[in-house]
Amino acid sequence: MSKPFDMELFLAGILTGANATRQRHLRQAKVIHAAIANRWHRDNPWTWQRKHLDWFLNQHLNQHAESTRYYYLLTVHSLTLRLRKPWQFKVVGESQEAVRGAL
Repeated sequence: MSKPFDMELFLAGILTGANATRQRHLRQAKVIHAAIANRWHRDNPWTWQRKHLDWFLNQHLNQHAESTRYYYLLTVHSLTLRLRKPWQFKVVGESQEAVRGAL
């Protein structure tokens, strides 16, 4: 039996700043991990692909407030820094969709 992935240890070197901010990123990273593990059966971030995080931001969070999606985007940025990936993400928000619809 293998140990569950320790997200706190994984992000320990990346997270800086206020304790509340570090705890928020850690809590959100665990939510991201659980969602991706449930959907794609990927048990740790080293096996994630860009599409997994893109799905989480734009599909899994599509019913959440724009501010919530923004805070998760910051957490995803921390995860990509830790993974040393050049990935960049954009959250499709309500205001951006409204602009696209007007064009």
